[in-house]
Amino acid sequence: MSQSEQGAVFTVETRHPGWPAKLGPLRVPAGVVALRPIRLRDAGDWSRIRLRDRGHLEQWEPTAPGPWTERNAYWAWPPQWAGLRSLARRGQCLPFVITVDGAFAGQITIGNVIRASLRSAWVGYWVASTTVRGGVASAAVALVVDHAFSAAGLHRIEATVRPENEASARVLERSGFRQEGLFRRYLEVAGDWRDHLCFAITAEETGSGLVAAMVHAGRAGYA
Repeated sequence: MSQSEQGAVFTVETRHPGWPAKLGPLRVPAGVVALRPIRLRDAGDWSRIRLRDRGHLEQWEPTAPGPWTERNAYWAWPPQWAGLRSLARRGQCLPFVITVDGAFAGQITIGNVIRASLRSAWVGYWVASTTVRGGVASAAVALVVDHAFSAAGLHRIEATVRPENEASARVLERSGFRQEGLFRRYLEVAGDWRDHLCFAITAEETGSGLVAAMVHAGRAGYA
């Protein structure tokens, strides 16, 4: 929809374009991957996986107050869900759950959405240890970035990764993200201020889409 005022034409967007939405499915070696909006009833699965996978996740995630067991307990999910949903309804993020064969397997979020002439955001994700190297993270990134550049109307997506996190950096590079530089002492992670590599991708660089590129390369199939 557009409006005109004194000869100027500009676009009027919905309050939260691109959310809620269901994305996928896409078949990878680990199973059928899909994205859906976060739910309050995800508390049990979210807590169970994150408590089990502490060693897999804690070394890469920003430091937060309180012990891991409390921050990832069942009762810690409702306030997180409410906060993310509130931001999504204001158009400031797109928070999704990653599912594999219908089961909760992680999260992926397009965050810090800025519109107007910038139209940028960051992407962050985590996946369960049982799905690592199964193509789940790559499929989730492809699905959410394609969605961000289409229905959500964004132009640039950034991601930051510790240099030591080679698996996550590889996911981004294979998805078409460019490495743009190194942020010195960027985030407090695992009790210290850590350097992070900055990756980015713009809509023009995705061609026919990241999902289509994965399928063409034989790394995924339409389910």
